[in-house]
Amino acid sequence: MSITYTATLPVREDTVLFLSGLLHAERQRRGTRTGVRALSCFKQAVLVLRWLLDGVRMAQLAQDNVISRSTGYDYLHEGIAVLAAQAPGLPGALLAAKAAGYDYVLLDGTLIETDRVSTPGPTEGVDLWWSKKHANHGGNIQVVCAPDGWPLWTSPVRPGREHDTTCLRTHPGLLDALATIRGDMRTLADLQGPGKVVR
Repeated sequence: MSITYTATLPVREDTVLFLSGLLHAERQRRGTRTGVRALSCFKQAVLVLRWLLDGVRMAQLAQDNVISRSTGYDYLHEGIAVLAAQAPGLPGALLAAKAAGYDYVLLDGTLIETDRVSTPGPTEGVDLWWSKKHANHGGNIQVVCAPDGWPLWTSPVRPGREHDTTCLRTHPGLLDALATIRGDMRTLADLQGPGKVVR
C-alpha cells in the first residue's frame, strides 16, 4: 500500500525558474524537439533540486515522475552539468574577490563524504576514495573562500586518500593563479594542508 503526501521544496520559485531556464537553453542547444522528453524543464528542475537539497533517492524521484531510474539519472546529470557551467573559473573568482576589496582569501580542503564510491588504490588493500583522516570514503575538494567563509571557487574532486597538499598541487594553474594575486590579496591556508606551499 502506498501513501500519498504533500511536500514542499525549500527554495524560492525564482531558483526553480532559473534552473528551468538553463535546462531549456540546453535542450535548444542540443536540438531537442518539443514533446519528446518525459518531463518538462520545470519538472526536471524540481527533480534536480529535490536530489540536491533533500537527498531524495533516485528510485523515489523516478517513481514520483513515472520515469525509469536511468532516465532520472540522465536528467539529474544534465541538471548538474548546466549548473556547474555557471560556476566562475578560478581567475574570475579571484578577480571578483579583488574587486570586492578583500584583503585575503581563504584556501582549505574538505572531504565530501560518500558511501557509494569504491575503487582499488595504488596501495594494495587501500581504497582510492578512503580517507584515513576522516575514516570514511569521499572526495577531496579545495575551496577558495571570502573572508566570511562564503565559497568563491571549488576545485574538481580528487580521491579522498589524497592529502590536501597533493590535491592542491594536482589542480592545473591553482598555485599560479594564487601567486598572481599575491601583491593585492593574501591567501590564508591551514598549516597542516596547503599552507606549507602557499605563502
